Order: sequence, then structure tokens, then C-alpha cells
Amino acid sequence: MSSLWLLIVGLAMLAGGYLLYSRFLAGRVYRLDPEFTTPAHELRDGVDFVPTNKYVLWGHHFTSVAGAAPIVGPAVAVIWGWLPAFLWVTLGTVFFAGMHDLGALWASVRNRGRSMGMLSGRYIGARGRNLFLVVIYLLLLMVVAAFAVVIKNLLLSTPSAVIPAWGAIVVALVVGQMIYRWGVSLLLTTVLGVAALYGLILLGDAYPITLPDPVLGMSPATFWILTLFVYAGIASLLPVWVLLQPRDYINGVQLFVGLAILYGATLLSAPDVVAPAVNDQVPAGTPGLLPLLFVTIACGAISGFHGMVSSGTSSKQLDGETDARFVGYFGAVGEGLLALGAIIAATAGYATLADWQAVYTAFNEGGVAAFVQGGGSIINAGLGIPASLSATILATMAVLFAATTMDTGVRLQRFVVQEIGEVLGLRVGKYLATGIVLVIAVGLTFSAGAGGDGGMRIWPLFGTTNQLLASLTLAIVAVMLMRKGRNPLPALVPLAFVFVMAFWAAILQLGTLRDSGDWLLLGIDVVIILAAVWVGLEAVLAMRDARRRPVETDEDDRRALEDVGS
Repeated sequence: MSSLWLLIVGLAMLAGGYLLYSRFLAGRVYRLDPEFTTPAHELRDGVDFVPTNKYVLWGHHFTSVAGAAPIVGPAVAVIWGWLPAFLWVTLGTVFFAGMHDLGALWASVRNRGRSMGMLSGRYIGARGRNLFLVVIYLLLLMVVAAFAVVIKNLLLSTPSAVIPAWGAIVVALVVGQMIYRWGVSLLLTTVLGVAALYGLILLGDAYPITLPDPVLGMSPATFWILTLFVYAGIASLLPVWVLLQPRDYINGVQLFVGLAILYGATLLSAPDVVAPAVNDQVPAGTPGLLPLLFVTIACGAISGFHGMVSSGTSSKQLDGETDARFVGYFGAVGEGLLALGAIIAATAGYATLADWQAVYTAFNEGGVAAFVQGGGSIINAGLGIPASLSATILATMAVLFAATTMDTGVRLQRFVVQEIGEVLGLRVGKYLATGIVLVIAVGLTFSAGAGGDGGMRIWPLFGTTNQLLASLTLAIVAVMLMRKGRNPLPALVPLAFVFVMAFWAAILQLGTLRDSGDWLLLGIDVVIILAAVWVGLEAVLAMRDARRRPVETDEDDRRALEDVGS
């Protein structure tokens, strides 16, 4: 089958979701109000709370939630065949991810930019809030530690990505000044910023950088990981407009240019999808499609991490409440587009079925490597771009997105540590909170040796934890809708489906971890399962109570703002 069908049908479904379903959610379910004063204005401080142009904020939001996960998940999941992955990415984005991300953003904006963990205190209860914060912290720890390892591996395996990966920081700093200090138009800033990024990609392809071994007394792997954590710590403390926001915006535009290159090459070369639609000859040891498909592909269909970004940073920068539709829902669509590109690259980027099977010899094979290799082949065939440059473009894309997720993850963890301190009656400053985050994350990353592979130690729990968190976020959104007398079904249907699949996967994982003797992960898995069940039961009770309460109005939201987190 020609990959053109995947491309055309997938784009049509995602476009229809934004043009139709997101309009329904914004107008009929969330009822976004252009007159509502957002936290960015109410609590403006120039550091975290900054009113932001919706296109710039979309870039920050989209690249923060994307990372490498919408590449890795789909490129691994196609081992079951391209059809299940394609359906979950497209339908999941339209009906699950979009409403989840928009809902989390709306809920936080209505509550002074508080995180979903703290919102659970108002809508579910204090016990639910405390357990929610534990699950959130563990998820963010997985993201920060694992993405440091992913970036390190890419910098070592694709040295041509080193210059553009680090040069992008300088570009972002200049872009921030152009937008907020020098008054340069957004269009001109965007053109110059993207041109500079692609100039760096050409430079990196011409001058790949391979570090000596040792470097400053460390292995290259150790050096890159420590450098990444130093960068992430500094970036998380700077005002968002200085580095984080402009970096994410330019990366977002760059991604769409990269996707345009990949999709354009697909249109011109029309490669055949060599992978089977449904693979009935999976390698030995591959787990069953149900429920693993729905936790292997998290980002790109629905992801609890998105709720953390929506309520952790994006809600503090939303200029007007009606911008939430573009930032939240279209941010999810952008990630769906990336996941769709990963599916096409990993299934149509190989000449024959035998070539594809040679890559997918076991579960968890493929991933970023399959995306870079397959996508580079398609770009080379369709546009004639040299194979090395094609690989550099895609590897740089993966590095930049993983890095933006990592620095946003550190910032979010800092907020969570401060919120935990607030619950305990302690005032934790941002520098102390950042130090706590970095010490624990670095300790985990090097727990398996100087190579940093310990960062992947708890990654096997990411999928289930992420999806359980998404269902709990939807529970908060559902309670809010019920309190306002609105239809909660758009939240309840994905909530039920995702919770069942994630809980099922978590239970199966208990047996796997027990058999492997990994008692640390087994203990963490038990904690996550118990916390999710407890919060879920609290949410059910809160929904029952919401039906008995008087309907809340927008004015009630305004009066309740001072009580958030109490």
C-alpha cells in the first residue's frame, strides 16, 4: 500500500478534529470566555506569569509536550503493524489528547495557574491531592532522567547534530530579545530564527563533533549528561521569555518545516508501506497488543505529561482564555502530526519487508533510530537531499524536542517540589527546589554507572504512569464540568478507556517485574497503582457529590481563586 494513503487520511482526520471537534469543545463544553482575566495578567511577574502571543505560546507548549516520545512510541508500536498505531494516533489525538490538553489548560487558567496536583485538592480532596503529587513527581523524574540519556545517545551516535543542538540555545536567546526587547515583528523574527537553525544544521553536517575520550577526565557520555543537567537547571530558573519560550517557539516552527520536508518527500516519492497492516508474526517475547499499544503510544495519542505542561507553564502565559483552543488542542494536533510522520518513516522508509524485519527483531527495537533511518531514506528519495544531511535534520529535530521537554520537565518538577513544601507547611525557594530536583535526577541517572544508563531504569513504568495520570487529569476536568452543570461525557469516555488500559498494563507489569527480580521498580509500580486507585475512588465520590451541589458559575470561579490549594 502506498504511504500516500496514510498521509492523506491522517492529515484529513487531524484537520477535521481541530476545525470541528475543538470548536465544539471550546464553545459548548468549556465555554471559553474572552472576558475572563487569565493568571498571566492577574499574577504577572515577568518570570513565570507572562502574557504571551498565542503563536509563541503554542510553540512553547507544543515542543514541551512533544519531546522524543511521539517519535519513540509510534516507531516502537508498529511492531504490531501500522494499522493499530495509525488508528490510535489519529483517533486518540482528535477525541482524547485534544480535549485532555485543552481541558487541563482551561482548568488551570480558572484556578490561578495551579498545577493539576494542587487542583485535585479543590475538586477531589486533600488525600487525592497528596497522592496526585506523588504520581506527578515520579512521572516527571522519569521524563527528566530518561530524556537526558536519549539526548546523550543521539549526540554520540549522530555527531553532526552537536552544533545545531547547542547553537539553538544562542538562536533562542536572540529570538527572545527580538520579540520582547527590540520590538521586531514576529514574522521577521520567525524567518530569521528558522533560517539560523537550518544554517546550523548545514554547519553541523559539514563539521560533525566527536568528543575525545576522556574529556575533562570524564567519558563523553558522562560529560554530555552533566552538561545537559546544568543547562536544564539554568533554563528552568530563567524568566520564561528569555530562553524557554523563544526556544520552544522556534523549535515548533522548525518541526513543521521538518515535517513539511518529510511529508513533501513522501508526496513526491510515494514509498510503499512495507510493514504489515497487522503483524501476525511478531518476534518472540513481544507482549500482546492489548493493552500495551495504548501505553506504548502515549504522547501522540494522549499523555498525562501534557496535563502537567498545560497546568504548569502554559496556563501561566495564556493571554486570553479563548487562546486555549489553539494552544491546547492544536498543540495536541501538532504532536499527532509528528507521531504520524514517525509511523510513515518507520514503515515506509525501508526497501523491503525483510529490511523492516531486520530492524524489528524484538519488542522496543526501532524507536528514534528507525525514525531517523527510515525518514532519512524517504527524504533522500523524494527530495534528493544527501542521506547524511537527511539524517542530521531528523536527529537534530529529535534532540531539540527532547531537550525542550527536559528543561520544561525540570521547571515543572521545581513547581511540584514547591507545592509539596506548601502542603507540608514549608516554604521552599526556587533555587533550593531546583537543587533538590537536579540532585535526585542526576543520582538516578548515574545509579547504574558513569554511562548514565540509570536514567532509563524506571522508564519501563513511564507508559502506564503517564496514562494513569492522564485519566486522573480527566477526572478533575469531569468534576469541574459536572459542578458547572455541563456535559461531562467528552471527558468521561476517554477517562474510562485510558484508565482501564493503563491499569490493565500496570497489573501485567507487576508480574513481569516480579519475574525479573527488579524489586525497586516493583515497589514503585505498586505505589503508583495504589495511588491511582485511591485517587480514582476519591474522584468517583467527588463526581457523586458534584451532582448534588448547586451549579457553579464563572463568578464562583473568581471568588474561589483565593481558596485554591487550601
